Amino acid sequence: MRVLVVTAVPVERDAVTRAFGGTPEVLTVPGAELHRSGAFDVLAGGAGPAAAAAAAAFALASPASASHPYGLVVSAGIGGGFAPTAPLGSLVVASDIVAADLGAETPDGFLPVTALGFGRDRFVPPPALVREVAAATGAAPGPVLTVSTVTGTAARTAALLAAHPGALAEAMEGFGVAEAAERAGVPVLELRAVSNTVGPRDRAAWRIGDALGALTEAFGKSAPVLEGWNRHDH
Repeated sequence: MRVLVVTAVPVERDAVTRAFGGTPEVLTVPGAELHRSGAFDVLAGGAGPAAAAAAAAFALASPASASHPYGLVVSAGIGGGFAPTAPLGSLVVASDIVAADLGAETPDGFLPVTALGFGRDRFVPPPALVREVAAATGAAPGPVLTVSTVTGTAARTAALLAAHPGALAEAMEGFGVAEAAERAGVPVLELRAVSNTVGPRDRAAWRIGDALGALTEAFGKSAPVLEGWNRHDH
């Protein structure tokens, strides 16, 4: 099965492809490059849900996928972890991919887009696949929030956890990738390595190198699961 992996930036893309060894074949799709390693096509689609959705949609509709359609899309990269459940360097696999700030502010607090009577605010990856990836990598399964602005205060951290109890991490692309995958009829997964703690912004405390190393290791361990997974078997 062919797998499309969508990251935000080239260093994340390269961390994923390092897991597969060798030099990837580079293919061009509108607005991006696909780095192909065996059954995996990896691209850096840009930061934020809009860029991620556009990049994933173009890749899913590209000639590169015509002869061998994708059976799975993975949003992957680094992200912020909510302490203490997702410490620095740990891995998180999304049980729910949640649009945490898609909705409306009201005097009584935030309303998700679903409470406004339209749209959706989450996608649920295949539970069996989430369990298998968690078992293979040691990743913690739980909700991963998609935000358009990285959290940088204690107040915003508390508000997110109040609105989304049990959330493990936040990132900026998962929901956009999931939107594109859903419209193409392809299952989606989100896998994140924790580079920083969600809360008051302290750039000096981030551990990006460690998180990228964890991301490479995660794909090395999960590649057989992802490549061999068949949604019709579960």
